[in-house]
Amino acid sequence: MTRPNILFIVADDLGFADLGCYGGREAQFGRVSPQLDALAANGIRFTQGYSNSPVCSPTRFALMTGRYQYRLRGAAEEPINSKSRGSATLGLPSGHPTLPSLLKSAGYRTALFGKWHLGYPPHFGPLRSGYDEFFGPMSGGVDYFTHCGFTGQHDLWSGEAEQHEEGYLTDLISRRAVDYLARVAAAEERAPFLLSLHYTAPHWPWETRDDEALIREVKDNLFHLHGGNVHTYRRMIHHMDEGIGWVMQALRRHGMERDTLVIFTSDNGGERFSDNWPLVGGKMDLTEGGIRVPWIAHWPEWIPPGQVSTQQCMTMDWTTTILDAAGVPADPAYPLDGVSLLPVLQDGQRTFARPLHWRMNHRGQRALRDGDWKYLRVDGHDYLFNIAADERERANLAGRQPQRLADLRDAWEQWNETMPPIPADATVSLGYSAKDMPQR
Repeated sequence: MTRPNILFIVADDLGFADLGCYGGREAQFGRVSPQLDALAANGIRFTQGYSNSPVCSPTRFALMTGRYQYRLRGAAEEPINSKSRGSATLGLPSGHPTLPSLLKSAGYRTALFGKWHLGYPPHFGPLRSGYDEFFGPMSGGVDYFTHCGFTGQHDLWSGEAEQHEEGYLTDLISRRAVDYLARVAAAEERAPFLLSLHYTAPHWPWETRDDEALIREVKDNLFHLHGGNVHTYRRMIHHMDEGIGWVMQALRRHGMERDTLVIFTSDNGGERFSDNWPLVGGKMDLTEGGIRVPWIAHWPEWIPPGQVSTQQCMTMDWTTTILDAAGVPADPAYPLDGVSLLPVLQDGQRTFARPLHWRMNHRGQRALRDGDWKYLRVDGHDYLFNIAADERERANLAGRQPQRLADLRDAWEQWNETMPPIPADATVSLGYSAKDMPQR
């Protein structure tokens, strides 16, 4: 097996059933995600793939490091917010090994186009954590046209310099990726590449390509609490899907598709207008709707088409899988918590035991998924669910199976003892509450 190129695509706040290949409904304009549906049909689709967190930046810490995010102080923020600008502690430390830094040291070209959300310069940034190139926003959310963040401050960068560029951000990110592939193909030295394509779509504000007039409405509140609808939201996903189609066409045009491992997932579960059926909850929740997300992989050299896997896995497993595929070892001082899925990619019927752990400062949440069973705590209440039989987590079996609940709770406690405690000054940033809209 030759060292593959890597195209790692991450959507922002995408719901479990937003894509057609996960049962999503068609929009008024037709299919929402034909490009991603095709990738799934010609590769492998996971039905039990999870994000490391139900909120943005903590998952991205795990993605970059291949380790539980709780090991790093910056990941205790739920999420990192704009007030952290200038902080020397709330970000991904430049000395920590990362997926791009490990691949770069092994001869890979590395580029990130899209969202960073792991701390601000001068202390943090993509170029300080292993990427050769970067284009995108540093923060968690920006207007799609002005590219300004919560404070109204411009937040679009090329490397570590501010980049003023007109255009709809989803399209700008896609076109940068297409241009990058052309440059790689034209280079005299054909080194393999890691191209991280981290969209802000379909994260608020609720703006399609045709909604530039909305910038005046949302400039003082990017949460866009007064606007949006399912139709706009689906169109935003479709714009992202079109861009992914442009990138895949570029891979084919340059003869790179067969040797490129394409991965698609979301940083967490869906938000206001998402479809998480049949799951309950969404972003910020450790119920299934907050953490179970689309997982798709496409790699003609290795992955047979038309596969569906029930393997339980989480974001940091992608990191470990990529390193395994590239033949790159982890730094022994920073052992990986992720597990390689390379055998599963080749044979989707293969499964193995994979306990998955979570904790959240928000509402004192904790969760452990182990086989068919899930232990969950929210607001001091403990629950036990058989996820294989009850994906909606409505039939609480805690009273009927107290010993199983106790065993899973003990297992979670033992795992938690291996992690640093949640710092007392860690913050939870909620964009809205029950006064803004009825809660789930």
